[in-house]
Amino acid sequence: MAKPKKILVVDDEPDMVVYLSTFLSDEGFDVTTAYDGPHALDLAKAERPDLITLDITMPGMSGIEVLTALRRDPDLTSIPVIIITGVTGFRELTDHRGVRPPEEFLCKPLDLTALTLALGRLIQTA
Repeated sequence: MAKPKKILVVDDEPDMVVYLSTFLSDEGFDVTTAYDGPHALDLAKAERPDLITLDITMPGMSGIEVLTALRRDPDLTSIPVIIITGVTGFRELTDHRGVRPPEEFLCKPLDLTALTLALGRLIQTA
């Protein structure tokens, strides 16, 4: 039996974390959560998730800063990232960072079908 894939959910909104975590757990993923950027980076280093979902607007360290740190760390740069945000024009926020953009952008309110399709494309579930 295959070991479940790990997903790190990063969002400062507790309701969104619970919503995503519950959905992903029900889909068979091993879910870890973080509510801020520094904790997300610590967990990414310790847990080595197979994928990270990341909000943009968070206090202290934004999701764009987290993405930049992930992309610049040779041990973490290969982890696929899905940005899930309510920020309009969020793609432009990543354009001038000099780092590889996230693998996927999804808008809030979240379309679970779009998330499922993105997960299927980005990580092997078997």
